[in-house]
Amino acid sequence: RSQLFLLVLRRASGDLKMPFVSFEHIAREWRCKFSSDADNASLMAAQAKLEDILAGLSSIEGVVSVQRIVCGGCLDFKVVTKLTKAAFADWEKAGFAPEGDFLDALKAIPGISNIETQTYTLEDVKMNKKDCKKAQEKKEKEQAEKPKDEKPPEDPAKKLKKVIKEGGKRGVEIEGAADMGGLQFFCTSMDCPEGDLDLLVESMKAMNAKSDPSEEERKGGSGHIGKMIFSAGTEQLAVVAYVPEDKQEQLSCGEWLTAVLKSQGGEVKSTAKDISTGFVKTNSDKGVFPLKIREPMILEANNFLRKLGLFPEDDGDSDDDFVFGDDDFPSA
Repeated sequence: RSQLFLLVLRRASGDLKMPFVSFEHIAREWRCKFSSDADNASLMAAQAKLEDILAGLSSIEGVVSVQRIVCGGCLDFKVVTKLTKAAFADWEKAGFAPEGDFLDALKAIPGISNIETQTYTLEDVKMNKKDCKKAQEKKEKEQAEKPKDEKPPEDPAKKLKKVIKEGGKRGVEIEGAADMGGLQFFCTSMDCPEGDLDLLVESMKAMNAKSDPSEEERKGGSGHIGKMIFSAGTEQLAVVAYVPEDKQEQLSCGEWLTAVLKSQGGEVKSTAKDISTGFVKTNSDKGVFPLKIREPMILEANNFLRKLGLFPEDDGDSDDDFVFGDDDFPSA
């Protein structure tokens, strides 16, 4: 067993190139359980047997330390002998003497049980004052080099509340703008989700929520209007498409989203008759940045609708007439 253990350790420290388990010392542990009966008589007897062999054990070539561990709660009695790696191999060849005699002596003590041995590496990893100081200085330097404007993560509950509030307000604005222009579908961008697809779905739900006329500040109310909304973050542009039930025969939500995402190499995450989701990852090598591609994708969404006769034809002045972003909504 010990030879197999050493083989595993040699592989860990050498062949497998794992320096974090390097070692220079190996320990042999002898352990047993003692009884608390008769004022811990078995523990006292075990201690006496240790004292009988302690001088010889300590004088073995390469011994670095001999430690005794006693746990009054677990009733453990342990002796741990630590040697240099080279010396341990020689000790193993000698049968770990006086291990055999010591274990036999323990077996003869009434109240002693569960006698076992174990071999493992044992290294002192405590840092000296000089190294502690270096580590602290390194940590302080790393803290000082962090961007000054780096903000801690926003509380998820507070962020969701902002997303829902923004979505509710935008729903009212979309309802009004669509009704005045006779639009069945609407495409726009959202700020608060910051590219988070799950949050953008919540934004869409807030837009579609039924508006309560009794509320002082109306929210939602645009569930009858088809929509595609976009949210730019640092890592991706999130996109959510929505088609109300009465318009699903005219337009496939999944096909609409897929066509728009395809224009920028995006990926569809989910499709359904009413809501479909997807995203376009930032790719600096290809010049794909969320803010840069957002407006072209809104135009792509509008053009897809035009081909199906679901969006007003361009009058020739500018496509921007039907691209609605943050600047078009004062409350955004």
